[in-house]
Amino acid sequence: MLETQKIIIDKEALARKKGYHLVKRIFDFCASLCGLILLSPLFLVVALRIKFEDKGPIFYKQRRIGKDEREFYMYKFRSMHVDADKRLAELKKQNEVEGPMFKMKNDPRITKIGQFIRKTSIDELPQLLNVIRGEMSLIGPRPPLPSEVAQYTDYDKQRLLVVPGCSGLWQATVRNSVGFSEMVQLDLEYIQKCSVWFDLKILFLTIKILFKPNSAY
Repeated sequence: MLETQKIIIDKEALARKKGYHLVKRIFDFCASLCGLILLSPLFLVVALRIKFEDKGPIFYKQRRIGKDEREFYMYKFRSMHVDADKRLAELKKQNEVEGPMFKMKNDPRITKIGQFIRKTSIDELPQLLNVIRGEMSLIGPRPPLPSEVAQYTDYDKQRLLVVPGCSGLWQATVRNSVGFSEMVQLDLEYIQKCSVWFDLKILFLTIKILFKPNSAY
C-alpha cells in the first residue's frame, strides 16, 4: 500500500514548464514515427494472429478522456472478443480494484493472443498513432473512460491536467498490484515531478516490460 498523502498540483508552475512541454512534444512525434516504422514487422505478426484467432477486427478503438477533459478515440490491438463491451455489465461485480476502474485478472473476454499482448503491453503499441496526432504522449497518466471520469472527485481530475500517456509511472512500476487511489497518487507524483529525465526513466522501465512483463492483465 502506497502512502496517500494528498498532492495538490500547482497549475501555474506546470504551465511555466514551456521548454519541457516543447521538447516532450518533439520527442514524442519523432520517437513515435520511428517506432511505427521499426515495429511494423511486429505489427504484421500480431495483426495476423488476431485475425486468424476469431476473424474479428484487428484494432479496437475506444472513447477516452484526455487533457482538460477532451474526448478522443484511443487505438489498441484488439485483445478481447468482439462482444467484450456488451459483457462488461455482467462482470462488474467481479471487479478486483476499488474505485472507478475495472480490472479482472482472469477476464473471460480476453482472447488467447490477447493474454500475451496484454501481458507484454504490445496491445498498446497502436497508440503511437495517437501520440503522433498529439492526443497522447509516450509518458503520462493513462487516459480514463468517460464513465470513470463521471465518478472522479475534483482531486482525481488533476490527472487530466496533462496530456495522457501510453505508459506512466503507475504502468511501469506497480501496475495492477495497487488500487485506484494509489494509481492517482502515482500519476499526481509524476505530474508534480515531470521532467525530460523523469520521462526517459519511465520510458526505459516501460521498454523493460516488453521483455520482462510485470503484473499487467
